[in-house]
Amino acid sequence: MFKSIFKQVPNILTIIRFLLIPILILSAFDHDYVATIVILTISGITDILDGYIARKFDLISNFGKLMDPLADKATQIALLGALTILKFIPIWIIVVVIIKEFLMISGASFLYGKELVVSSKWYGKLATVLFYIAIVCSLFIHYWNSTLIRKFGYNLIHLPKFDKYIYYLAVLSTVFSLIMYIKAFYLQGYLKNAVEQGNESKKNN
Repeated sequence: MFKSIFKQVPNILTIIRFLLIPILILSAFDHDYVATIVILTISGITDILDGYIARKFDLISNFGKLMDPLADKATQIALLGALTILKFIPIWIIVVVIIKEFLMISGASFLYGKELVVSSKWYGKLATVLFYIAIVCSLFIHYWNSTLIRKFGYNLIHLPKFDKYIYYLAVLSTVFSLIMYIKAFYLQGYLKNAVEQGNESKKNN
């Protein structure tokens, strides 16, 4: 029984990340930036742990391959949405991310129907990590400039919004990862076969 439960640990950790999302959003809207950073850190630790345990003990599953990156993206989009509403970041950033994820989900749905699962790659993880770093920097900057300075006075150094440059890198990485995924799909024949099947269907009709 214990062995059976242990096999589910990576998946349980992934589910925990989903459960942390509403807590993250509530803390962000409550302007409790420290709590948001702490919860986001916990979410990141569970992400690292579930990947490590799955690889270390050969517990990789199709559920994990699909839901692990989905948990990352759901957390990322939810936080970016919250920061957009709070006017921390411009709306075009989340628009780019949503378009990319919509295309990725569409592609993943097609492959899932073909009994194939798309696992995350390093370039997808890079974009996620850069967004996490940018989000943490945004929260810290606003905590420093709004909370600490208001509490202790304007003798503290006012931090510039350097986080925007990290967002730019994250967006570029996001576009790059989309291009690389499309290229990978094509090289493996998935997109090529889909196009050929579509052309063949049109001829038959």
